[in-house]
Amino acid sequence: MALARLLATLGLILALALPASAFETRARAAYVYDMTTGTVLMEKEADLPLPPASMSKLMTLNMLFEALRDGRVTLDTRFRVSTKAKNMGGSTMFLNETDRPTVEELIKGIVVLSGNDACVVVAEGLAGTEEAFARMMNDRARALGMDNSTFSNSSGWPAPNQRMSMRDLGMLAARLISEFPEYYGYFGMTEFAWDNRAPQNRFNRNPLLTLGIGADGLKTGHTSEAGYGLVGSALQGGRRIVFVITGMNSEDARAEEAERIVSWAFRQFVEKTLTEKGRVLANAPVWLGNIESVGLTVAEDVSLLVPALVQGEITGEIRYRGPLRAPIEEGQQVGELIIALPDLPETTVPLVADRAVEKGGFLPRVRTAARILLGQLTQTVKDAI
Repeated sequence: MALARLLATLGLILALALPASAFETRARAAYVYDMTTGTVLMEKEADLPLPPASMSKLMTLNMLFEALRDGRVTLDTRFRVSTKAKNMGGSTMFLNETDRPTVEELIKGIVVLSGNDACVVVAEGLAGTEEAFARMMNDRARALGMDNSTFSNSSGWPAPNQRMSMRDLGMLAARLISEFPEYYGYFGMTEFAWDNRAPQNRFNRNPLLTLGIGADGLKTGHTSEAGYGLVGSALQGGRRIVFVITGMNSEDARAEEAERIVSWAFRQFVEKTLTEKGRVLANAPVWLGNIESVGLTVAEDVSLLVPALVQGEITGEIRYRGPLRAPIEEGQQVGELIIALPDLPETTVPLVADRAVEKGGFLPRVRTAARILLGQLTQTVKDAI
């Protein structure tokens, strides 16, 4: 069957005068994603595996949240603290071997205090050793489609095989928000002083949480190799964005760039409904069906973010392999709608059949055979001429 392509006008005209310009980030690599509409707003070296520093702690938290969901642990489960965990340097929860912190305390210690010791406690508590836990992280990353991430430890401690791409971090952040809403509130905590140890270090390093811009997560990171990075999320007016930056040269630069991205993402894009559920965008011919064609539509309303200053008519390309072969179920995916917008990656939307098509009986098959025979006879006459 041939691949059919049609240009479909979506009927959305934006009357403003100038095209939106792409955001020029100073980060080494970046990724900005609108969760509400599923739109990638910006990407820069988004698939390049880079040292993630403490941002990779999000994967450790994902593994812990999955254990909570599966019932392997509860928030009140207590974990043992090993000498290895106690001796971890860098950011710490100040644990020692006599402590038995609960899972909930460890979550807070990882999110707010960025505790490397807490990460090792979680890794050993769930897998026996940190090495075994890292293998579990790698297996889970592959299953989740995080193809540019590898882990050799639970904390983000510098290591040659501790790498994550900005897209993978963004995907992971979106997963934590959507899959574990009951635990996501921890990411908005601004301070936590476990057992009142080192209370001067009790504050969350996320610079956006107290700015009143809807920011409520997720995790900062810093090493000399990685620079300063941040996986962030913010909610304004019913829209939620997730963004990742890395390679900034200071805490202040990281804070400024993160705030610039949030402002840009919410101010420079407008949510528009491009087409409604059930609206037939095209008709595709059907092979040996009880009807000769079927309408192509979308299963849900399609809303996308478009640059606020873009002008002109938005068009999409419809792709399907036709003629479609009967039988076809109502709602079955039979094609794709490819939407392209200025300065944004293409968006692919599944197209489904608007009705069921059964296999044709005797007469439709005769008509189809007759058309084929007529076509062959016509071609023979043309060849003879």
